[in-house]
Amino acid sequence: MLSQYQGFLGAAYPWVKAAHLTFVIFWIAGLFIVPRYYIHHQATTPGSAEDRAWIEREDKARTVILAPAMLLVWLLGLMLAVHLNIWGQYWFTAKLALVLLLTAYQGWIGSYGRKLAAGHRELDDKKLRMMNELPGILTALIVVLVIVRPF
Repeated sequence: MLSQYQGFLGAAYPWVKAAHLTFVIFWIAGLFIVPRYYIHHQATTPGSAEDRAWIEREDKARTVILAPAMLLVWLLGLMLAVHLNIWGQYWFTAKLALVLLLTAYQGWIGSYGRKLAAGHRELDDKKLRMMNELPGILTALIVVLVIVRPF
């Protein structure tokens, strides 16, 4: 069996792995908080001072936390995948598919935030609360795939 330090990352491997996990935590935290913001934002009157404050908070969370964290998760994760040469392993393929779903979810978050900013309230609180559960479920599945590697 090859040492985890062999490969293009060499001795930087544990640092890249630590950074990847750190930015995963930031990303998931953002994926939890922004939809929660939307639940509170929806209760405001479009155009009000409170509405504008939520728009600003949401935009900052998306641009300062979500976007950079997601990009770093992808970059560092792909570096780890290349280093470990895990392409084609079933658990990794499944994990990658779930990370793609989280990325698509983030796209939905951005889209829904723009609708809220424009005064549109398309989803009720119950649907938004249900959508807020998606990152937790996907994250739990990803953790199982990475740690247990069931297939």
